[in-house]
Amino acid sequence: MAEERSEGDKDAGDTAALFGKVPSYKFKRPNAVFRNFITQDGSSGYPAEANRYHLYISYGCPWACRCLAVRNIKGLQDVIGVTVVKPVFERTRPDLDEHMGWAFATFENEEPRASPDPINNAKFIRDLYEISDLENSKKGRYSVPVLWDIKSNTIVNNESSEIIRIFNSEFNHLARNPDLNLYPVELQASIDEVNSWVYDDINNGVYKVAFSTTQEDYDRTVNALYAGLDRAESLLEEHRYLVGDILTEADIRLFMTLIRFDEAYAVNFKCNKRLIREYPNLFNYTKDLFQV
Repeated sequence: MAEERSEGDKDAGDTAALFGKVPSYKFKRPNAVFRNFITQDGSSGYPAEANRYHLYISYGCPWACRCLAVRNIKGLQDVIGVTVVKPVFERTRPDLDEHMGWAFATFENEEPRASPDPINNAKFIRDLYEISDLENSKKGRYSVPVLWDIKSNTIVNNESSEIIRIFNSEFNHLARNPDLNLYPVELQASIDEVNSWVYDDINNGVYKVAFSTTQEDYDRTVNALYAGLDRAESLLEEHRYLVGDILTEADIRLFMTLIRFDEAYAVNFKCNKRLIREYPNLFNYTKDLFQV
């Protein structure tokens, strides 16, 4: 796996919960804490085995959903289990602090598509962080995705950009679609280059707009966001996908922002200069990826 700086996955709900509570500043996403890697040969200490690892996500989190998408497109549904948290934050320690975070359903069908935790019987994502590393968990950032090792009872990784590469390459001996490679060697430099500006300008860009607390900050961040969208629109004029004519991780990473844009970011995050459906290439591309 190519070395990559942490994108510091942070929940969309976490962002919304903090609106209005900070002075003017340039939004900086904190780094992910758990950065272990699963390998097919087990050399990392975490061998790729069926039913050993479990993915925790929220459908409201684009970072977590990119992991779910890669798991599904690689055909790992029978290899890596998934649990979905409830869609609305709840108080995690009402007798201790004010933290609001992701909660598991307390029983099946309490919330549509959300479930109780089948591994640790945890009540909150926060519980998983405290089981894994109580000292680090005191920093109070309990995000999804979480990739959990059932055997060693700990979080393996909570950085989505690394989890998708683990799913892409290390479980091929167990995957239903082992020949699908979302990060082929010959395209890695191009993928990394696209990922860099798509992350900064678009994936993270919508959050920079949302966190703007002055008109100057808003103008700067929204202009960068739309410059990124214009750049992607131009690329898609030349070929079907971002780095050519085959689907790669770069497309999945961009898709998770595009599919939410008109319904969520344009309204709640004030990213409303232009909607995705007003970009001919991006709109067709989003529909194409939705079918995939």
